[in-house]
Amino acid sequence: MSYVVINAFRDKEDNDLLYQIGEKYPKSDYKPPKKRLNELSKEHQTHKCVFIQEEKEKEE
Repeated sequence: MSYVVINAFRDKEDNDLLYQIGEKYPKSDYKPPKKRLNELSKEHQTHKCVFIQEEKEKEE
């Protein structure tokens, strides 16, 4: 499953790597656990925004 960044953030679980809007997540060899994907794809309690969403596959 592929994800795309919809709000910029620094991933504290991936060496504090900066992710910008439109980039794929993850962009390194880091394999985020399902719990981390859930945290980033739901509204964050403090920041009140969602950081990633599933990337929709393009139809050809």
